[in-house]
Amino acid sequence: MEVRFVTRNVELPGDIKDYMEKKLFKIEKFFDRILDTQVALNYKRGMNVVEITSNVNGVVMRGEDYAPDLRKAFDKALKNIERQVKKHKSYLTDKARMKVQDISFDIDPELIPAPAIERDEPVREIVKRKKFSVDVMTPIEATMQMDLLGHSFFLFKNDETGAINVVYRREEGGYGLLEPK
Repeated sequence: MEVRFVTRNVELPGDIKDYMEKKLFKIEKFFDRILDTQVALNYKRGMNVVEITSNVNGVVMRGEDYAPDLRKAFDKALKNIERQVKKHKSYLTDKARMKVQDISFDIDPELIPAPAIERDEPVREIVKRKKFSVDVMTPIEATMQMDLLGHSFFLFKNDETGAINVVYRREEGGYGLLEPK
């Protein structure tokens, strides 16, 4: 996780900066996909204002609080971020637990192609097989799950249509959705 500090109208002593960095790295124990965090420190109307903005794998979370003491303001803002990170993580895990279904892919024997005639083409061999459960979710939730896993595609059962779909990351940017006819 990358941590940036932005100060306005306040000086940040080295010991307090070390304290803040140490505390910020501890929130990674709740969720390990926190990409970067920015801590903005400001002094307004006799109060220290601390604003923490974290990019949690594409989801921006923000906590702001104020106090006369810089450490207290930081601790209160950090509690807001911790609460949001825990809530986001439990949302993702609860959603996955509630909607997991075992899907069987029955293929009509008539659709299986006849054995190929020998040619001078390279042999296409499947070297790994993996079985997993398919979760029921919306395409947006599937893209979030794909990003959290760090994959370039994700197979899911579409909550809206009931069909098996695939979302994928496009090279041009954005996402694609594959749907059966």
